[in-house]
Amino acid sequence: MKKLDTTYLGLKLKNPIVVASSGLTNSVEKIKDLEKAGAGAVVLKSLFEEQIYGEVGHLISKDPQNTYPEAEDYIRNYTRQNTVSEHLELIRRVKQEVSIPVIASINCVSAAEWTSFAKEFEQAGADALELNIYYVPTGRNESTQEIEQLYIDVLKKVKSAVSIPVSVKIGFYFTNLIALAERLMANGAKAVTMFNRFYEPDINIEKLELTVSEVFSSPTDIRRSLRWVGLVSAALPKLEIAASTGIHDGDAVIKQLLAGAQVTQVCSSVYINGTQVIAGMVKDLEKFMEKWNFKTIEEFRGRLSYAKIEDPGLYERAQFMKYFSNKK
Repeated sequence: MKKLDTTYLGLKLKNPIVVASSGLTNSVEKIKDLEKAGAGAVVLKSLFEEQIYGEVGHLISKDPQNTYPEAEDYIRNYTRQNTVSEHLELIRRVKQEVSIPVIASINCVSAAEWTSFAKEFEQAGADALELNIYYVPTGRNESTQEIEQLYIDVLKKVKSAVSIPVSVKIGFYFTNLIALAERLMANGAKAVTMFNRFYEPDINIEKLELTVSEVFSSPTDIRRSLRWVGLVSAALPKLEIAASTGIHDGDAVIKQLLAGAQVTQVCSSVYINGTQVIAGMVKDLEKFMEKWNFKTIEEFRGRLSYAKIEDPGLYERAQFMKYFSNKK
């Protein structure tokens, strides 16, 4: 019998397949279905900082002439508390109904005061917390240091409020991902999730308007994360990695584990194929371990990371040029 269990954020998981924060994890019923399908853990649908502020602005804009400063303060406080209360109730109910680990999620763009609600997530029963920090720099005078410091500030603010493990979900638009990951680890992050899949713009040339591009990932998107999982896991072996983006089948799960990931986060494939895809991933992982006679995941985790392979250059861009220079 092959042992698929693993640990992530100090939590014991029956397998390394985690359902990412999304509409798939916004209700007790959906999460119970995911547990039944075989998921090892879930990350709850994020509480969005922008959503809270957007609702506040909408309420105030309904009657701006008759809204006094005291009323604005009341609206802000009421909206924030009401939104957070709904999220807390979701955490409590899910913890009562399922046995798999439940990771709360905050989608934030600043280190604002409201991040202190993370403590309430912990008190409601969340096993861990994922910070999904979404920031797209648009000012030409913003420095790399300032942008990275935003991530550190958010992490430090939350870490000062909670004792449960914290991971940080990041994008790949950084000058030095390894250096950033090391700073996050030094400031209390137990793990990083690579990568955040941003909503990306597109242009409709028939209507001459800006629209949103395809929201689901594709299997080829794994290339974005696989390289960096292999590099970061080799450079920072004490930092856990949740590999995300482009994980659509069992082969992708196996590849990320071989590169050094602790767990894999799935989302688009479940939307596209249904919850049964999770059972398929588990079965593929079992078959792989049977074929190579691996009794536990730890026997092969990181076996093909940057630090373990004979030619580390395979993870670097230089190899791309060497490959095509030999083509006729």
